[in-house]
Amino acid sequence: MSDQVLDGHKRLLGVWMDMTTTEVFPMMKSSLPDDRTVQDVPGGPFDGLLVADFGRVLAGPYCTMLLADLGATVIKVESPLGDETRSYRPPEYRGESTYFLSINRNKQSVVLDFRNPDDLVLAQRLAARADVVTENFKPGGLRRFGLDYESVKRENPSVIYASITGFGTAGGAGLAGYDLLAQALSGLMSVTGAPNTEGFRAGVAVFDVITGLHTCIAITSALYHRQRSGEGQHVELNLLSSALSGMVNQTGGFLLSGQSPTRMGNDHPSIYPYAPFRTHDGELVLAIGNDAQFATFCDAIGLPQLAADTRFASNADRSAHRDALRPLLTARLVTKTAWEWFDIFSPLQVPCAPVLDVRGGVEFAAKIGLEPSVAAGTGDHAVPTIRNPITFSRTPASYRAAPPALDQDGEAVRRWLQVAEDDEDHVGDRVTVPAIRKEGR
Repeated sequence: MSDQVLDGHKRLLGVWMDMTTTEVFPMMKSSLPDDRTVQDVPGGPFDGLLVADFGRVLAGPYCTMLLADLGATVIKVESPLGDETRSYRPPEYRGESTYFLSINRNKQSVVLDFRNPDDLVLAQRLAARADVVTENFKPGGLRRFGLDYESVKRENPSVIYASITGFGTAGGAGLAGYDLLAQALSGLMSVTGAPNTEGFRAGVAVFDVITGLHTCIAITSALYHRQRSGEGQHVELNLLSSALSGMVNQTGGFLLSGQSPTRMGNDHPSIYPYAPFRTHDGELVLAIGNDAQFATFCDAIGLPQLAADTRFASNADRSAHRDALRPLLTARLVTKTAWEWFDIFSPLQVPCAPVLDVRGGVEFAAKIGLEPSVAAGTGDHAVPTIRNPITFSRTPASYRAAPPALDQDGEAVRRWLQVAEDDEDHVGDRVTVPAIRKEGR
């Protein structure tokens, strides 16, 4: 090891040795701190946590991006071909897939070919040192590489190992784990669309996203358990279970009533008016959830008598007589634009919203002060991304680095994996490494 690298190790160790393990991260077993995190930006709640990310596509990478935003060091292990989402285009940004860029900031990329014995050893070594391992291979797919939970646990008993599959490890183990299949098999498509249309998929891979969020909850819960007990564990998630949980009242309603819901277009099965309505220039969503809101709404549109009409006096009445109520409301709503009604209804606490496109949604969030976009990285390498939605008063999210090019950090990560095991400068299992990339790259 060069004197320059050793000096970097010692300098960084000095920063960390001035703090107790509890001060750094109370549930930490091992860490791969990055100079950019320790020295240049406030540490997030997961500062000091090392995540070995063997996931691909969306659910796993979305989860690990959220962890990285909150301070975790995430090493993204890719095949020589790279994550499949690198090829998902259009659209593109500077010649790269916007899909990939949207879910991979703050990570470090290393290519490890599991068919190569030397690379496989490095992958196994990374898993042995990680606080958290995430993967979404087919059930049992990592066993032959010695990277399944049982193999990793032998070398790393306190590891939190998160596996994501499409349909579990029993009867659905052989099914491909695509979000669209989960939307079809969960019943979501049967309740999405109008009664006279075919079932539609959601406009985003909603169950991949929900599963990624559930994985974050599972990992943080397991880390809390490890903090108290010292025990690692295997947490398992699958798209279909997350789908059935995420469909909340639809799946719950079936279990409780025995009735399977059907497509109702944009109408809600239990609340009315709770749908888009035509206005003079576009659609306006009304989300009137109680009788008091309905009475206020009727006064605002100049039809106070509707609130006293026995057909519409209660929510149950309005739901039962929605076909009679809709034309009465539409006739009045088409007299003004969607934004004019929004400006009238909002001060009265009548829930409503114009139907916007994605550009309009981002611009509206900016208008009301939510600051939805943020640059990941700095300078010429910065990439605009959507801000992490969580606000912390003490440990904010950070946007240290743009999404990595394929194997962008491979040389440094390999060097660290090759030399750190015999490096006299590591404290127990806490290993340090110089900055993987220049700030913001």
